[in-house]
Amino acid sequence: MLDEYDFTKGVRGKYAERYAKGTNVVVIDPDVVEIFPDHDSVNEALRSLAEIIKRRGKSDVRHPQHPVGQDENG
Repeated sequence: MLDEYDFTKGVRGKYAERYAKGTNVVVIDPDVVEIFPDHDSVNEALRSLAEIIKRRGKSDVRHPQHPVGQDENG
C-alpha cells in the first residue's frame, strides 16, 4: 500500500450492513460448477426449473427423505 493513502479518517465496516442486505452468496460444489460455470448459467437453470415447478403445481414437488446419493443407511 502506498504511503500517500490516508485511511486515518476511515470508518471500518461503514457499508457492511448495507452490503450484506443486498448480497446473497451461495456456495456451489465443484461438480456443479463444471456444468454451470457462472451466475448467468446458474440463474437460467434455476429459472427454467422454477417454470417447470410452477406448471406442475406446487403440490407435486417432492422433498427427498434423505440427501441425494445416500440411502436410509447413510
